[in-house]
Amino acid sequence: MLIMQIEHWVMTHETYIRLGFFLGILGAIGLLELLYPKRVLTGRKSVRWLNNLGLVVLNSLLLRLIFPAAAVGMSVFVVNRGGGLLSLFDIPGWFAIGISILALDLVIYLQHVLFHAVPILWRLHRVHHADPDFDVTTGARFHPLEILLSMVIKFSAIMILGPPVLAVVLFEIVLNATAMFNHGNISLPNRLDQLLRWVVVTPDMHRVHHSVEMDEANSNFGFNLPWWDRLFGTYRDQPRGGHHQMTIGIHGYRLEKDISWMPGLLWLPFRSKSVEYSINRHKSDTIDA
Repeated sequence: MLIMQIEHWVMTHETYIRLGFFLGILGAIGLLELLYPKRVLTGRKSVRWLNNLGLVVLNSLLLRLIFPAAAVGMSVFVVNRGGGLLSLFDIPGWFAIGISILALDLVIYLQHVLFHAVPILWRLHRVHHADPDFDVTTGARFHPLEILLSMVIKFSAIMILGPPVLAVVLFEIVLNATAMFNHGNISLPNRLDQLLRWVVVTPDMHRVHHSVEMDEANSNFGFNLPWWDRLFGTYRDQPRGGHHQMTIGIHGYRLEKDISWMPGLLWLPFRSKSVEYSINRHKSDTIDA
């Protein structure tokens, strides 16, 4: 009964809850980046923040236009019709929520691997990786087409699983929060980082994934939970060159107009081709003249 009451309240105020968490965490991580920065940024922060957050606004508008009900609406639809695998079992609500969050996080991990493994999907995903710096706004920097495809994948997972509405809302909030945290340009004490990365992806852990070296970029795919990387053998502890010396981004993508300004970001998937790409075996990307 209590879970149902919470779900009703969350559904009524979902937009404001998610927006509040987004702005609050963005501000908190941004402040920590000012107080305890890990690396000196190489580009103009004002330009990157303006355009990275501009993508967030554009993506949010497109999602509301194309998928007005969003993931929560899909969950309501499936649960009300008794669909999904979880409906086959008589399990407590709290257990269903826990299982759902774990399953959805696994889907996000597998989706991330897929966007690195399939060349046409990598074209979209490299908008995220082409950021020449690594900070809280990088965690929300995705091409609109990738965001739309991600929503389709999420809808499919919800239809198959049939998770409680509250689980979907909590997962969306936690995923958003951890994505901004683990992209934060924050210097954590080494001991704290090593402890945290047993339960959550830390900035040092995920920074490895944004290296220009492809064997490093094809590791640490987790956005929220670090366990999948350890379980499936994609975990890498540190970059070979160290966090201060490593280069962030993608080889060949360094011009500000191409990788920091909105028009360049939107066009990036269509203006180059992969010479060779399969996961953990990558030569280079070349830019068409």
